Amino acid sequence: MFFNKALRLSSNGSYRFASTTPIKKPSFARKFLKFALLATGGTLAANGIYEIYCARHPPDQFSFDPSKKTLAILGTGWAATSFLKELDTENYNVVIVSPRNYFLFTPLLPSTTVGTVELRSIMQPIRYLTRFKQREIMFIEGDCQEINPEEKTIRVVDNSEVVGAVSVQSIKYDYLVVACGADSATFGVPGVKEHACFLKEAWDARKIRTKLMDTIESAAFPGQPEEEVDRLLHMVVVGGGPTGVEYAAELHDFVAEDLLEWYPGLAGKLKITLVEAMSNVLPMFSKSLIDYTEKHLKDSHVTLLKNTAVKAVEKDHIVVMNPEKELVKIPYGLLVWATGNTPRQVVSKLISRLPGQTMRRGLMVEDTLMVKGAQDMFSLGDASATKWAPTAQVATGQGQYLATIFNELGKDTSQDVRDVCERVGPFSYHHVGTLAYIGADRAIAEFPGGLKLSGSMTYYFWRSAYLSELFAFRNRVLVAFDWTKKNIFGRDISRE
Repeated sequence: MFFNKALRLSSNGSYRFASTTPIKKPSFARKFLKFALLATGGTLAANGIYEIYCARHPPDQFSFDPSKKTLAILGTGWAATSFLKELDTENYNVVIVSPRNYFLFTPLLPSTTVGTVELRSIMQPIRYLTRFKQREIMFIEGDCQEINPEEKTIRVVDNSEVVGAVSVQSIKYDYLVVACGADSATFGVPGVKEHACFLKEAWDARKIRTKLMDTIESAAFPGQPEEEVDRLLHMVVVGGGPTGVEYAAELHDFVAEDLLEWYPGLAGKLKITLVEAMSNVLPMFSKSLIDYTEKHLKDSHVTLLKNTAVKAVEKDHIVVMNPEKELVKIPYGLLVWATGNTPRQVVSKLISRLPGQTMRRGLMVEDTLMVKGAQDMFSLGDASATKWAPTAQVATGQGQYLATIFNELGKDTSQDVRDVCERVGPFSYHHVGTLAYIGADRAIAEFPGGLKLSGSMTYYFWRSAYLSELFAFRNRVLVAFDWTKKNIFGRDISRE
């Protein structure tokens, strides 16, 4: 046994040992815990290093094989990327056409408009995925302007600012997957396209962030009339769905956590108004969570205008019809339009030339996602008109389902694709839950079976869920770093 011995001066001037107390040896549990923590930390570090190495060193691939059939994919969104991720490309020559060369993690797009998360942190270059597939994949950055279902060709136009000698190309396909998403619906309201900012793509978020700082700096300009300051600092969001609510929430956090420090004379004057044509926001949630959200937004000084329809958009104001059926002008400095979807032009053209396509909101498909009236053509995500909500969760499930069909078909491509679809069975959607951020470190969540969550703990669950859903280790690290950076240094208020 070990003892703790201390020398003490005695009364006769000599030193003697004081009373001793035994020193306990570390217990086995403590030793084991220390070993487990070190081992776990080492394993995580090694795994991270390995993932980084693999991500930087793609393997060799099979080259294009003229004997294989060509599978063309339109889009790099949730449906297309999920399909590509699960697809065994060894059995096909795959061609991807999209106006953007990256996958965008849209659930965190509202966070990028105020600098909570940097835009590139939620963008994954599509070649980071295609270079790790078995066979070489051809990616073409451009707009698909026409689909010819009779000749099985697509017409692609280079959409770059820098255009080479060849900017138009016709691509022949054997199978086509239309997963090009949708545009933001304006519902025929005049002035929306000219004056409003949408929130659907990376360039939309960049435009909002720039315009937000423009309005704030213009309001701070010396001699600005008080009435004009009030207009410039009035931010109006149209649409009470998840995108509109989450943008209003992010904007509130930006004002409360950053503008109050750096623009003390203006921050108190900034107003946020959320306009919704229906009787409540977030209609996909239960009433208790809707009530909780609306109360929280009001407590956060976000003005809710429900049962209010926008009738016209002008350069500096919108005209709305209130619940009393009166037309009212609402001045604004920044207008964000976050409403429903409408088909892209290429999809609208295809709808008009296919027999049996009677819906205008997207391509009508069978239970196996085959496009009605077309041969060897499928449609996924927001490009299709189905009974399911146009969400990332649905699009991801559709992509994974279609990959199952094509992986089965790839075993023998002489099979009829309809026979394979019948064997696999129809697509069925399994809902795993719905999340939404509502500001001030609060979130709501609803799951099958009636489980409902709200508050601060739900916010941390929301963060961890989205972090785990990011497609690449690189993006998870970048987003986690952005959140940490924001907590330490605050958001960047520079104008790009």
